[in-house]
Amino acid sequence: MPVSVKRIYEEKSAEDGVRILVDRVWPRGVSKEAAALDIWAKDVAPSVELRKWFNHEADQFPEFKRRYKEELKQGDQRKELEELKEVVKQHNKEVTLLYAAKNEKHNQAQVLKEILDRQHTED
Repeated sequence: MPVSVKRIYEEKSAEDGVRILVDRVWPRGVSKEAAALDIWAKDVAPSVELRKWFNHEADQFPEFKRRYKEELKQGDQRKELEELKEVVKQHNKEVTLLYAAKNEKHNQAQVLKEILDRQHTED
């Protein structure tokens, strides 16, 4: 079973498993109760500079993905990614990555899903 991804504005469901917000900034209009988070992994999110450059433009996604993966190899982002990998492993991939972006195909949660799904198959 692969890691799930969905917008934080969608209803919580029993299938979500561990709910992890992967945005650096708290999503507008969502209360902490409604978010029903287990983890807020804000340090794994793209840097402010990269997020602003990308601006969720589909044509820039390949370059965003490349730059984001480079960021994830360093500092706090690397540490948080390692912690996410452990959570995914401990919960047998019953994890949902939550994000606020309107673009459902081109966002950091999709990049993280790809990394986490691949990581699990390599164990």
